[in-house]
Parts: sequence; C-alpha cells; structure tokens
Amino acid sequence: MTAVDFEAFVADLATAAGDVILPFFRTSLASNDKGRGGSFDPVTEADRAAETVMRRMIVDTFPAHGIVGEEFPDHQADAEYVWVLDPIDGTKSFIAGFPLWGTLVCLEHHGQPAYGMMAQPFTRERFFGDGMRATWSGLNAYNTQIVHHLKTRPCDDLATATLFTTSPLLMSGDEREAYGRVESAVRLPRFGGDCYSYCMLAAGHVDLVVEAGLQPYDIAPLIPIIQGAGGVVTTWDGGNAARGGRIVAAGDPRTHEAAVRLLTG
Repeated sequence: MTAVDFEAFVADLATAAGDVILPFFRTSLASNDKGRGGSFDPVTEADRAAETVMRRMIVDTFPAHGIVGEEFPDHQADAEYVWVLDPIDGTKSFIAGFPLWGTLVCLEHHGQPAYGMMAQPFTRERFFGDGMRATWSGLNAYNTQIVHHLKTRPCDDLATATLFTTSPLLMSGDEREAYGRVESAVRLPRFGGDCYSYCMLAAGHVDLVVEAGLQPYDIAPLIPIIQGAGGVVTTWDGGNAARGGRIVAAGDPRTHEAAVRLLTG
C-alpha cells in the first residue's frame, strides 16, 4: 500500500483536529509551561484535545499502526507504519492570536516520512506532499476552493536569499554563532513562522530555513512537502532530517550546499 492510499484519511485527521482547535483560537484559553531550564514551552487544552481526537481515529482505523505525538507517550513506535502528529506547531503564535501555526500530520513507512500535511484551519489552507510532488489547497477571494502544485524557486547565491528561523534565541551559543554566519550572508533574514516557514519555502516565497532543537514531530510531516516541491531538507551536517535536531531546508540545492558549509565551518 502506498502513501497516496492514505490521503483521504490524512485530510480527515486534519479536519477533525481543526474542528477541535478553532473554537480555542483567539480566546482567553490558558496555557501551561512544559519547558525546562527557563525556556517557555506552552501547551494548551487545544493541543491535547486535538491530538486525542487524531489518536482515537488512527487506533480505530489502523490498529496495527504506531503513533508518535507531541503531547502523549509513543504507541507502537516500531510498527511498519507510524503516524507522527503535532496538533499545533507554533503554539506560541497560537496563544498570541497570530495564524502562523498549523496541524502537522505525517505517515512514516519503515521509519521514513512517506506523506505529510500541514493544515491551517483558520486560513483554510493545506499543504501536502509525498516526496514526489507537493500541493496547496485553499480559497480564493470568491471563497472558491483552488488547488495548485508547489514548486520551490531557484536561488543560486546566499546573497540573494530570504532566510527564516523561528528565533535565534532558541539556539545554544555555538548554534547561534553558526546560524549568525548564515544570517550575515543572506539578503533578508526574518523570524517566526514555525511550520509555516517551511511551507512558504515549498511554495517558492522563502529560500532557506535554519533551525535547531527540533523534535521529529516538528519536521517529519514537512519533509515530503519540501522534497515534493523540489527542495532539500537535512540536518546541518547533511544527514537525515526525519529524527529532528539541527535542520536546514532550502528550495535550491545550491543554497543548501552553501548554508551547510557555513553551518559546519
């Protein structure tokens, strides 16, 4: 069975999560801090409720599949098929009322991302891909649904690149120094965005995303979207990005190569 067989189910998961999350958005919901060592890492009732709904749907439909999510312990994580879930990637933006967050869903096969989706229920956009192609669906000015394929843009020189990171403050001293070398080389550095930055890269509006300290559920769902749009995503040393860590994504392999040199130099 190929990843495309699961497309409709992934869409149903995103719809169910969005139905749970949206009533909480731009309200006075409370958040708890699950961070350690002074780093604020909020989690809300919406995060937990959305992941609970998605987990229940997966267990009822595919009982042999595993689940790895942000809010609850792993379930059968060594299964052939594993679902990787982040109900609200960008919770800090969520609690601040900014729509730069999304629900991330990934289906892994033998440990590798096979299909991924980022759904933004407030803007009613979805970005999804299988590593071979990537697609955006949303609404036009007349409230009519439209769909088009995503393609990264060429960028052969860091000096002309637009760079995003959520925040350099999330990086350690050495990481921040390495990131600073890249930031100094690009034309336009911007901050914030979380998962939305990677989707804008796949859509051809951003050239480079550099992050550190990511968990698998932060990046695995985005890998098939980026690769399907023609982009490259690895760890800073060029390794497999699916397990998280220090991540660099680029729309053009030449930009990726140049960024890796600076990050590891």
